[in-house]
Amino acid sequence: MYPCGNCRAVAVGPDGRCAACGTYQQQLQQHPAPAAGPGGYPAASPMGMPTGGVDLRRGLSTTLTVLFALMIPTLILVTIGRGGQYGVVSDMLDNSSDVSLDDANDADNFYLGMSVLNALVTIPATIVWAIWFRRLRLNAEAFAPGQHRMGPGWAAGSWFTPVVNLWFPKQIANDIWRASSPQGPHRVNRALLNGWWVTLLVSIGVGLVGSMQYTAADTRLTQMESGDISGGIGEVRGVIEDMKSALGISIFAMVITIAAAILALLLVRQITAMQEQRAALPPQMAPMGPMGGAPGTPGGPSPYGAPGPSPYGGSPYGGAPQTPPAMPQNPPGTYPPYGQG
Repeated sequence: MYPCGNCRAVAVGPDGRCAACGTYQQQLQQHPAPAAGPGGYPAASPMGMPTGGVDLRRGLSTTLTVLFALMIPTLILVTIGRGGQYGVVSDMLDNSSDVSLDDANDADNFYLGMSVLNALVTIPATIVWAIWFRRLRLNAEAFAPGQHRMGPGWAAGSWFTPVVNLWFPKQIANDIWRASSPQGPHRVNRALLNGWWVTLLVSIGVGLVGSMQYTAADTRLTQMESGDISGGIGEVRGVIEDMKSALGISIFAMVITIAAAILALLLVRQITAMQEQRAALPPQMAPMGPMGGAPGTPGGPSPYGAPGPSPYGGSPYGGAPQTPPAMPQNPPGTYPPYGQG
C-alpha cells in the first residue's frame, strides 16, 4: 500500500486503485523514457506509467447519460410546442374561422411549459458536462503528458467564456480524443466528435436567428395591438408572416438540437470506453540497445543519433577501419623534452 495522489490516504493497492476514493494511480516515473512505444505513445519506463492519476469512476458519465436520455424527450416536446404555434399562425394567415385568441394563448403556454421542463434538465446537464469534461482532460494529461494546447482549467471554463467557447472546447476535445485513443494518436477517427460539434454550432446559430426574428415580430405585433404603432391589415399580415417564418426556423433548429443531443450521448459513451481501454494498456517498454540498455544509457543507442564521419577521413562506425597516427616511442627511462609530450 502507498499514498494516494488524490486523497492522500495510504490505501492504494498493487492494482493502482485507491480503496478510499476509488481513483486509479499511476506510479512515478524515475527514469523518463524519450522513445516512442507501440501506437505512437511515449514509452513508459519499467517502473510504470506517466505521473498522475487516472480517474475511471463512472459516476459523472452515468449521470450525463441519464440527463441526456431525459433531455431528448423534453426537446421533442419543445419542438411539438413550436409546431403548435406554427399551426396557429398558419391558420391565422389562411383566415380560418376556427382560430381564436385562446388557441394562440394555449399554444404559447404549452411551448413555455415545455421550455421550462427542458431547462430543468439542460442546466444540470451543462454543469455536469463541464465537470466531466475537465476530468477527461486530467486523464488525458496522464496518457500524454505535456502534449495538450490548453490547461485543465480551460476544459471547464471555456464552455462559459463568450467568443472563445466557439473553438476552445473543440481544440481541447481534439487533444483529449487523440490522447485517449487506444490505437495510438496517429490513427484517430474523429467522425463522431466532429459531427457532434458541427451539429451543436449549427443548432445554436440557427436557433439564435429564429429566436431573434420571432421576438422582433412578436414585439411589433404586440405594439400594433396596443396602438403604440399604427398598421393596416397588410402590415399586420406581414408581421404574422415573419412570425411564421421565424417559427419554421426555430423548429429546424430544434431538430438539429435533438441530433446534437443524441450525438453527445454517444460521445459520452464512446470517450468513456476509450479512456478505460487506454488506461488498461500495460506500460510500454522503451526500445532496448544492443547491450540491453535503454537509449542514452550505457549499452543503449546514443541519444544524439548515429555517429558522424571521422575527421580523419572515415567513420569508425560505418567506414573502413582507420589506424590512428603512431605516437613517438621513447627509450625506457627517458622522457620527451618539454613541448613535445
